[in-house]
Amino acid sequence: MYKFAHLADCHIGAQKYPELKKLELLAFEECMEKCVEEKVDFIIIAGDLFHSNLPDMRVVKEVVRLLREVNEKGINIYITYGSHDYSPNESSIIDVIAESGLLKKVFIPTVIETDGKEKLKLNFVIDQRTNAKIVGLPGRKIGIEEEYFEKIDRKSLEEETGFKIFVFHSAIKAFIPKYFAEKHKFNIKKSSLPKGFDYYAGGHIHKPILEREGNGFIAFPGPLFAGYPKDLELTANQKWKRGFFIVEVDDNIQKTPVFHEISFKGYISGFRYFKFVADDKNSYQVYEEIKEKVEKEDLDGKIVVIKVKGQLSGGKTSDIDFNEIIRVLKDKGAYHVAINYHGLTSTVFGKSRRKGETPSEIELNLLKENLANLDLPYMNLKGEKLLNVSLELLNVLRRSPKLNEKKSDYTERIVSNALKVIDNGIHK
Repeated sequence: MYKFAHLADCHIGAQKYPELKKLELLAFEECMEKCVEEKVDFIIIAGDLFHSNLPDMRVVKEVVRLLREVNEKGINIYITYGSHDYSPNESSIIDVIAESGLLKKVFIPTVIETDGKEKLKLNFVIDQRTNAKIVGLPGRKIGIEEEYFEKIDRKSLEEETGFKIFVFHSAIKAFIPKYFAEKHKFNIKKSSLPKGFDYYAGGHIHKPILEREGNGFIAFPGPLFAGYPKDLELTANQKWKRGFFIVEVDDNIQKTPVFHEISFKGYISGFRYFKFVADDKNSYQVYEEIKEKVEKEDLDGKIVVIKVKGQLSGGKTSDIDFNEIIRVLKDKGAYHVAINYHGLTSTVFGKSRRKGETPSEIELNLLKENLANLDLPYMNLKGEKLLNVSLELLNVLRRSPKLNEKKSDYTERIVSNALKVIDNGIHK
């Protein structure tokens, strides 16, 4: 008998606030320590270990330290790229760490020809300690990895014998939560997965999911903490647990995989969610309602998430002093306060042009709207492909300069990578 751990969507480097940065690393540290304590034989990370392909080196240093400690216990760590830590134009930090031997990539493709068509043969990685056979596909921005699923050589994967694990970072349509479906129109069908595997180690869906598939399981552990503000909201409001799976194997999986919830080592006492609807109220009434409600609550050590939405009948949205509300909550001992008022509008400015509740939703919807008005001379650059290329281009253009990088080198790098994205979009 042996055991392995399955985690995904750590999104290390995503947080901006110091107190959340601490929890981000603390969650990963707790996960690694639990893996050692449970004496797992290997660990699988199903994408998005980091929030970007070139994260802040300070967080990389901490992650590498923890990976090394686990490796020194004889525990191998297998990984595939996620949609965030993958880069089509340059090496990812995942590649750098893998070169050191601390991570082992499971996406090892070979292009073969079958019946006159090019196929992608995925080569198995065999864990020497357990003989488990591991193979996988990377994630890509806005579901571009769907092309991989269409091209893989299923015959070689399905005919392989032994205990097999398929690692992937893609949303499966049958499992995606409602909020995710509204935001991400790109997903795969369950039938896209190769058949006959004992465990399908998924990533990308930020909710714990476990379902029987034949004699095995399809699993999504969700994030260890949070990659987006929405994750904090869902943890506080929907009580979604954050953690990872540990799986016991004896020829096949005899027991249901166990979900281990992250406790953050007592640094926080929990989450608390408040929702306020501003319809038919003026800005003063909404402010007083929020303040009166939160002042009655015991929020010591908690992450507090407040959502305010609706249309004010009077006053401006800026009249509501959210900074004062944060100060009140901090005085009551709240560990962190997150206020989402992207869905709040006012009649003072007439009909709102906002097209979503979060910045990423607004960006995506406005981009779709404006792309529809473009008339490009490239017949193959239309619809979803144009959207995918545009999003990849935005991702390149918003990259920050590297440490000590000259302005001229930064400009040259960004322009070069942007042109590669455009060229690939036109000619592929």
